[in-house]
Amino acid sequence: MSVTIKDVAKKAGVSLSTVSLVINRKSHIAPETRKRVEDAIAELNYYPSRTARVLASKKTSNLGFILSDDHFSRAEPFYTKVFLGAEFEARQFHYYILLTTVPKNFREGSHIPRFLLERNVDGVIMAGHVPQALVDYVQNLELPIIFIDYSPGRGRFTSVFMDNEGGACAAVNHLIQLGHKEIAFLGGDKSHPSMIGRFQGYQRALQEHNLPLVPILVEDDDPETTLESGYSAAERLFKRGVQPTAIFACNDAMATGCMKYLKENNLKIPEDISIVGFDDIEQDVLLDPPLTTIRVQKEEMGAVALRRMVEMLEKKSSLIGQVLVPVELVVRKSTARAAGDRS
Repeated sequence: MSVTIKDVAKKAGVSLSTVSLVINRKSHIAPETRKRVEDAIAELNYYPSRTARVLASKKTSNLGFILSDDHFSRAEPFYTKVFLGAEFEARQFHYYILLTTVPKNFREGSHIPRFLLERNVDGVIMAGHVPQALVDYVQNLELPIIFIDYSPGRGRFTSVFMDNEGGACAAVNHLIQLGHKEIAFLGGDKSHPSMIGRFQGYQRALQEHNLPLVPILVEDDDPETTLESGYSAAERLFKRGVQPTAIFACNDAMATGCMKYLKENNLKIPEDISIVGFDDIEQDVLLDPPLTTIRVQKEEMGAVALRRMVEMLEKKSSLIGQVLVPVELVVRKSTARAAGDRS
């Protein structure tokens, strides 16, 4: 015979309404009473009916998590880690995460996620660059939205970013401290807030060391930031006849593509050219040489977004602004002292 809410109430010595308040995470319950109820729930192995909870609270306890198709793949594990951080944190607050992807050419008539059509979520988390049409659609549903690693051009939102500018500045400072002065920048997707922040960090580090920003050393015209983009960006850079001693790539995918180009053209890393990436994806340690990069706490970004969403839902308020998650420099073997600066 299955355990009921009446059994829990009897075990804890409280009323049915008190058990219901604890289950639905209401705040006006004495801590000792809450603990008695929670202990009884655990001891009796009681699982409240989600249907009953939805009817009682008018909440689904579901949160939507949306990525564009190109951000959710084995080739780009960054956002997979972000999602896992949100998923694990959601369990602490008894929320369920419903994950879906949408195409980059999203159209309202044919690509609406099912959980939005059914109004089966209390809020939506969007990670990476998502179509503005989708943002507008969710806004029209009057659902809370939090963005991760992105902020749309229209409206005031809550966004969770890694410290892009600070991380890029640390990467370039590392190269300068190794004696490098001709440092190239490889980037793409110039409209993306993260890419803007990383270029600003590159500029800041040069300014702090009184080094000029040399336009010919900047290659950021590609709309993508993939391995292929890194290869073609490096190719365009060197075909201009420049000879940087170091390269800062705006992410690890582009850094990997750049390394491939350098090797094919008989340039040794780091003897001839040092290279630094950004993200610290798992494949970095498998590269030859292993990539120096900026480590992003990807799971923490997802967890921070989830906590902000819960706060918005439970306080029934809007939280506008940016949250920055710290980053750190991880030095591996793709960087070394500049050739003319070695003792």
